[in-house]
Amino acid sequence: MKKLVTIVLALIMVLPLVACGGGGSDEFELALITDLGTIDDKSFNQGAWEGLERYAKEFDIPHQYFQPAAQGDEAYLNAIDLAVTSGAKVIVTPGFLFEVPVYNAQDLYPDVKFVLLDGTPHNSDYTDFKVGTNTVSVTYAEEQSGFLAGYAAVKDGYTKLGFMGGMAVPAVIRFGYGYIQGAEAAAQELGYGDGSITVYYYYTGTFDPSPDIQTRAAAWYNEGIEVIFSCGGGICSSIFTAAEQAGAKVIGVDGDQSDASPTVITSAMKMLPQSVYDKLANFYDGKFPGGQSVVYAADNDGVGLPMANSRFRFFDQAQYDAIFAKLVSGAVVVNNDIEVAPDQIPTSAVIVNNLG
Repeated sequence: MKKLVTIVLALIMVLPLVACGGGGSDEFELALITDLGTIDDKSFNQGAWEGLERYAKEFDIPHQYFQPAAQGDEAYLNAIDLAVTSGAKVIVTPGFLFEVPVYNAQDLYPDVKFVLLDGTPHNSDYTDFKVGTNTVSVTYAEEQSGFLAGYAAVKDGYTKLGFMGGMAVPAVIRFGYGYIQGAEAAAQELGYGDGSITVYYYYTGTFDPSPDIQTRAAAWYNEGIEVIFSCGGGICSSIFTAAEQAGAKVIGVDGDQSDASPTVITSAMKMLPQSVYDKLANFYDGKFPGGQSVVYAADNDGVGLPMANSRFRFFDQAQYDAIFAKLVSGAVVVNNDIEVAPDQIPTSAVIVNNLG
């Protein structure tokens, strides 16, 4: 197979995390405990809150969210405890950092229901994984969403792509690997030659914005990268700024980020609001799927691109519908093995050097 996509891999940087401030309320039935970031991060927290808030307002149910006072299992468990003592019947926890807190909380509070997004409850040393009967684990086929983004970008005429992920956690890795495979698929369909597509690939080690991230993104644009897939919550704001200054483009993540910057051509979405809304509806309908792990993918409209708000030049709805249908039918299968390195992904991609 020809090597149509060249990947330039940057060294993984592991940086310290910055936690969010505290919050609280009086009496309520539904609660969200925020992950790193804020409730208006235009990403994971915001998407989860929108789903909870939509259901709560539709049925006039008291609701509130908490921002943990610090980062870590103890702080998250304390926030959960505060929500429980304030009357919460269902608690939504967005992100893998809640895996250990929910593992403990589901036993401490057997009468409370937990919706864990993007993770599976486990103990601190990873020796026991357990989705309690009062917990549902919701995950997403990020590799499919990333695939659609990479495919659309190349179909739209972009040949120099960037992927800048936050922490190298499974969800972020799957987004990136899907992005590479989508770019490769589009390049093959277009009959591009060997090495026609270049991908710079890097993990920042944090989900927080920083001047360093903006500087790196600016350097990529200066080197000719046309569009960066910004995959990491708060880091998006740094990349948006770099793109605006360079007159370049960005692909957003998790939710529709088209209103965050005019540089956003599309977003690799998880249908976070709908998945949260669905689980709350399950609870109030007496059908809460406790003890189960539920996957949102193309075949249940759990991932996708916001075509109505995308700013593509050539890629259109008909092309999108065609490739999406192939994901649904299984005619296109996106590899989601996160144990391999980018240059070992079963496409023709190859890493040519490091950018450490």
